[in-house]
Amino acid sequence: MSQYKIIFTGPVGAGKTTAINSISDLPPIKTDASASDMAKYRKASTTVALDYGVMNLPGGEKLHLYGTPGQERFDFMWDILVTGGIGLVLLLDNTRADPFQDMRFFLETFERFIADTTVAIGVTQMDLSAKPSIDDYHIQLRGMGIKPAIFAVDARAKSDVSLLIQALLYSLDPGLEG
Repeated sequence: MSQYKIIFTGPVGAGKTTAINSISDLPPIKTDASASDMAKYRKASTTVALDYGVMNLPGGEKLHLYGTPGQERFDFMWDILVTGGIGLVLLLDNTRADPFQDMRFFLETFERFIADTTVAIGVTQMDLSAKPSIDDYHIQLRGMGIKPAIFAVDARAKSDVSLLIQALLYSLDPGLEG
């Protein structure tokens, strides 16, 4: 039985915990604590260590889903969590002041991991803020010289999160079946 590990990352409030909760076949493990810094203005609690869920795949294979804390002060967990990972799902909150800055920060921070694996990007909260558009993200990514899969997603929707994971897996192995 094969087991694989995917990491979800992004800024506070981008939907990492929600995405793992929506797709996991088991009740996820969460390490939330009351937000006590600037995060408290975005949400009442925040991930301080990790989120963990599991997707059961056909043939007994499993995808282990790990969500990183979004706050930089917990970045020591980022290196721990990517160890053994096969890819990164980057979630970005379109309502933040500068989601392109968030995107650049996380892509640069995880650059070595992405170079060894791959990345798929999901932009959340587009129902609350349609700008920037997905096309605007593509322009920014082209300027950075990369072309990852990028979608508007609702982290609460299992089908949206599934699409992100499928895009990630397909970019690892284009021969995979849907």
